Formats: sequence, C-alpha cells, structure tokens
Amino acid sequence: MAESASKKARTSDIAALHSYEYKPAQFIAEIGCNHKGEIEVAKELLTLAKKSGATCGKFQKRTPKELLTPEQYNAPHPNPQNSYGATYGEHREFLELSVDDHRELQKHCEGIGLEYSCSVWDTTSAKEIVSLNPKLIKVGSPSNMHWEMQAVLRDHYTGDVHISTGMTTKAEVEEIVTFWEQGKGDAKNRVVLYNCTSGYPVPFEDVCLLDIRILQAKYAHRVKAIGFSGHHLGISIDIAAYALGATWIERHFTADRTWKGTDHAASLEPAGLSKLVRDLQACYTSMTYKKADILDLEKEQRAKLKWGQYNKDLLPGAKK
Repeated sequence: MAESASKKARTSDIAALHSYEYKPAQFIAEIGCNHKGEIEVAKELLTLAKKSGATCGKFQKRTPKELLTPEQYNAPHPNPQNSYGATYGEHREFLELSVDDHRELQKHCEGIGLEYSCSVWDTTSAKEIVSLNPKLIKVGSPSNMHWEMQAVLRDHYTGDVHISTGMTTKAEVEEIVTFWEQGKGDAKNRVVLYNCTSGYPVPFEDVCLLDIRILQAKYAHRVKAIGFSGHHLGISIDIAAYALGATWIERHFTADRTWKGTDHAASLEPAGLSKLVRDLQACYTSMTYKKADILDLEKEQRAKLKWGQYNKDLLPGAKK
C-alpha cells in the first residue's frame, strides 16, 4: 500500500530537513475590513501594526455587484448583529474603500515604513490594486480559482502574488500553480503559496499544520516560498507553522476584538501581535545546529555537574 501524504510529511528524509534554510519570518497583519469603512481607523490600524512589528499591513478590495449574485447581494447578512447595511450587498458596499482611499493608505504605509498590500476578490478590484503597483498582492482562498482575475495579476502586474489554499482540493492547488507557471506567471520567483483552513475561528484539530510539509514537498521547487494564513485562537500555532517551514505568517488584526464585524473575534490585538512577532524572532534565532558537541556555555556546567567529569578522579580505574 502506498504511503499516505500525511505520513510521508511526518517522516520526510532527514537530509531534506538538514538542507532547509530558515529565514526571518515575514508577518502580514490582515486588517481586511476591520477598519469599519473608516479610512482614519484604517490608518490607525496600520500604525498599530507597524508598532507591533508587522512586515506588511493588508486590506481587502471587492466590487460587490460584480462579485455577488443578485440573490446574495439582496439577501440579509447571515449575522445581522455584524451588518452595516440592510442587505449583505449594502453591508459590503459600506465597508469598501475606494481606490483613492487605498492610494492614501499606501502613502501612509510608506511614511511609517510598513509594506502596503491588499487582497483582491474580483477582476475590477484586481485592476484597481494593480494600478497602485504594491510589492505584493494577495489572492484569498475564495478567489484562487478566479482565472480571469488572476490573469490580470499574472500578465499585467510584476510583483509577488500570495495565494491561500483554504477550501481548495489538492488537484485545484496543482491547477493554480500550473496556471502561474504559464504566460508571465513566473511562479518560481513570484508566488507564495499559503497553507490555510477557511473557518472563523478554526479549532486546533482543523488547522492541519502538516499540510505545510506537503506543500513544501510538492511545490517548494516551483514557487517562491510557503506561507501560513491562520484563523485560530492564540499564537502558538503560528510558531509551529514557522518551525515547519512557513516563511510568511498572516493573521487578522484589529485594535479591539469586541468591535462590530465578523473578523474581529479571530483577530490579534496589538499586544498579541507584538508577542507573536517577538516569539517568531526568537524561534528564528534558535533554528541552528550546534557548532560543537559541547558549546562554550556548557563547558562550565559539564565540569561542575556531569557524572564522570566533576568526580572523574574518584571513579574506579581513575589514575591515582
């Protein structure tokens, strides 16, 4: 019987592990629509993300009437207490920032030394964000099979494209990578592929971190990097994701988890983000092999505490 992918991920060739080169973690603070439709709140969140140690602050851009069916647009929000409009479409319109707003947010990022980015959900939004020419653009899990939209990013934009793989089959992931290997895609130098489970929040048993190893085995030689986009609670899972080889870590970010909206509950606040960035840096620093069997800081302890060292002159057979 063929070995399962998950078992193979757990027992990868040790030589491959030794050849893996850890790099400092890059952190994306996914602000999304946690700005509540207010550009000044969006700027405040960017500043907080920068102060907390994020590499990048990211938003979302939709064209609701292009993205949604009429039925979806006119339906009530599934969680009315979180809605900013009488219908789901009106809710989405209320939270949308214009392309000029995004240009202003990009300028704010430049002023504070934070990378600006945005997830795009449809073709019009892709064209609008491409016009800003940010360093990277994100394709979320819901849109990773939207070929017309991705063709805009592939063929009319030269920056990096980060793609999440939540609610996506392994066959579909292969389609995505193949698509980015065609045309002007240059997947090897442009695509970052993210392990992700689409849920808000995701229980630990459904995070499925070992899929990072599967993505590495299949795509590390075909894409630029592997990332992890988490919707779980706490920060320990992100450290494990980095240790497994995810260079980019993405988490939703807010100033206050009690604010109105569906994403706040699964978001990190500034204190949590600061701790996570601190711990990711500590993890990176620790990812080394011993340079000698006995490190300098161990020598004194070895002489003082190790049996056969501190008492070697008293053991049977010791030279008198």
